[in-house]
Amino acid sequence: MTRTNPYKWGNLLLFLGVIAVNTLSVVLPLGGNSTAEISDRYHTYLTPAGYAFSIWSLIYLLLAGFIIYQFRSDTGGRDSVQRIGIWFMLSCLFNMGWLLLWHYLYIELSLVAMVLLLISLIVIYRKTCFIADPTTGEKWLVKLPFSLYLGWISVATIVNVSVVLVKNDWGGFGLSGPFWAVIMLCVGAVLAVLVSFPYRDSIYPLVFVWAYIAIAIEHKDTNEVYFTGLIAAGLLLLYSIWLLLTPRRSRSRY
Repeated sequence: MTRTNPYKWGNLLLFLGVIAVNTLSVVLPLGGNSTAEISDRYHTYLTPAGYAFSIWSLIYLLLAGFIIYQFRSDTGGRDSVQRIGIWFMLSCLFNMGWLLLWHYLYIELSLVAMVLLLISLIVIYRKTCFIADPTTGEKWLVKLPFSLYLGWISVATIVNVSVVLVKNDWGGFGLSGPFWAVIMLCVGAVLAVLVSFPYRDSIYPLVFVWAYIAIAIEHKDTNEVYFTGLIAAGLLLLYSIWLLLTPRRSRSRY
């Protein structure tokens, strides 16, 4: 008997909910505040250039591919889909929660929602990384979407933390804003390596490359942030290429 994913309808409905809330956040916008206006209100040295957020279109397109994949009779019952369980639905709830809290200016609570979203994606990511001998469909519609999604939310969490600190007039222990930005860029780069290396995942650090270039462009007048962003992006790009060209280790070694 062919297995089906018991969560497929919940995944579909909550994903459509995410798309609907995202659409309302732009069209209305929610709370009367656009994302750009809030970003400008709490501008930090880690705020990326506006074009960087276009990555959401690719993320949602790939997630739509995952939704279709888990509905197909020949793929929806695969272990790679079944193992994700309720975690995708939870990630959708946290995504919507973050958007609502952010647009209604509950900035501190939005960070809580963002962290919960990050945790849910970490769980999914680990499950997708242990797919043995993934098919082409699993590579493109299960592994790729969540590598990209987790990468962006990892960067977004760092930025969200900086927004909360700016909003609450954090003094930075006497250190300047650019100095702290440099520290966080370096921490983020190390995180990108630590997360991706065990799984030979070249996609996760590429998201940091995208974000760091956008951060550098946004802060081109602040030399410390500009050069740190570009150098870190360059190193991570080389690292991603190296991962791509390096043979994948045996699963038994993990």
